[in-house]
Amino acid sequence: MPDELLQRLRRFHDDYFPGAQERFQSLVREGQHPGILFIGCSDSRLVPYLLTGTGPGEVFMVRNVGAFVPPHDGSVGYHGTAAAIEFAVLKLAVNRIVVCGHSHCGGIRALYEEATPQAPNLAAWLDLGREAALPVRMTREALRRTEQRSVVLQLERLMGYPMVRERVEADRLKLHGWHYVIEDGEVHVFDVRSGGFVPASTADHSGTGPFDPTPVDDGSRIFNEIDVALAPAPRAL
Repeated sequence: MPDELLQRLRRFHDDYFPGAQERFQSLVREGQHPGILFIGCSDSRLVPYLLTGTGPGEVFMVRNVGAFVPPHDGSVGYHGTAAAIEFAVLKLAVNRIVVCGHSHCGGIRALYEEATPQAPNLAAWLDLGREAALPVRMTREALRRTEQRSVVLQLERLMGYPMVRERVEADRLKLHGWHYVIEDGEVHVFDVRSGGFVPASTADHSGTGPFDPTPVDDGSRIFNEIDVALAPAPRAL
C-alpha cells in the first residue's frame, strides 16, 4: 500500500520548494518577522493561510481546541498557548493578534455535552470556554452565538496579559476577533462599537478587540454587554 504521507513530503520537496527556496533561505538568514499572531481552532477545515492570503514567514500561529486563550494568572506551567502569546509579543513584536473561531466548532459544541471520562485534559481545557455558553438547549443558532461569544471572551483574556494591554493601549498592537463561517467562505469580524460580528464583505475594518479605542466609559469589559446582540432569550435546559 503506498505511503501517501511520504508521497506528499516528496511532492513538497520536488515540486513546491524549488520555487520558494530563496524565500525560505532568506527567512533563515534574516530570521522571521511575522506581523500577525493567529490564534485559531485546530479544526482541519480552518486554513489560516488561505483566509489571510499569507505565506511563509508572515504569520506566527498557535492552534488549539476552540481557539481558547488561558488567563494570565501568574502561574507557570506547560501553557503552550500562553507561551506563544508571550513569545509573539515580546520576541517577535507582532502588531496584530487575531482570535479566529469558526462555525460548527466541535470544541464549542462539547460545552453543551457530557464530558468524556477518558479525556480529562480536554475537559479541563473546555473550562476556558464555559463562560461563553448559553443557558439554552444546544441548537445551530445557539452554537453560532456561543462560538462568537467565545471569540470575544478570548479577546478579553488577551487584555489580561500585561505585555498585550500595554501595547494595545499604546496603539502598537491591534486585536481582531473573527468568526469563520465554513460553508459560506465568509469571515465575520467583531465590531466593538456595534457589539456584534459583521461579514468581512461589508465591513469597513478587519475586526476590533474587546475595547473601544476611544472609550466613553471607564474601559470596563463589554462581554456581558453584547449578550443582547448575541444571545437568544433563555430557555430551560
